[in-house]
Amino acid sequence: MGMTVGNKGFKHDINITPYIDILLVLLIIFMVAAPLKKYDHPVRVPQPAPPQKQDQKAKPDLIVVELDLDHTIRLNSQPTTLEKLESTLTEVFRRRASKNMFIRGDASLPYGDVFAVLDVAKRSGAADIALLDKNEKNPQPNAARGDH
Repeated sequence: MGMTVGNKGFKHDINITPYIDILLVLLIIFMVAAPLKKYDHPVRVPQPAPPQKQDQKAKPDLIVVELDLDHTIRLNSQPTTLEKLESTLTEVFRRRASKNMFIRGDASLPYGDVFAVLDVAKRSGAADIALLDKNEKNPQPNAARGDH
């Protein structure tokens, strides 16, 4: 404690026990309060597509850009190049109110190839872009879901 028995006088060392107690109490308070902090980052998680009927077809105004491993690009099943894609998408988005599109590609594609198409789509005026996996069970995206 603060005194020593047997020697004359007082011990002049600082007793740090109360400081450690306060530190531990503060640590426990912060550990309990940390999970309560809310973050304001909206996250949209894709939901699994509902099963489609066989007679249901894709909407004609649906825009799907497909990327293959051999760097070929198709816009609604029509082969195109990256330069032609930008001019075509710019013209399409200029004429329509719905500026949604899908990019479908293989999961093993390099990120740079996908981001090049994303940049072209954004410059062309696309508002919402959804990424689809080519190996997905449902071959046609469902535009009526609203999670694009």
